[in-house]
Amino acid sequence: MSQQLEPTEAPFEVEKLGWRDFFMELIQAIGVTVGLALLWGLEIIRNRFFRLLDRLNIKPRRRRASAFPPGVAPRRLRRAAGDRTG
Repeated sequence: MSQQLEPTEAPFEVEKLGWRDFFMELIQAIGVTVGLALLWGLEIIRNRFFRLLDRLNIKPRRRRASAFPPGVAPRRLRRAAGDRTG
């Protein structure tokens, strides 16, 4: 019924880079490498910190932490909460 065309593969062509493009690619690769190394280092510090907490037998918080301290809310927050209707 309908003829199915097989996709043809284009031959592989190497793109010649000029000096400017070569150095831009090199700087980008160095940036990616430094970024990954930084993340890896931060992960090592995080692991050591939590292992220290485990050794000191510090338990996680039982209640949820809040960004707002307990007590009376600031005046503008009370007014904003009171203005809402349903």
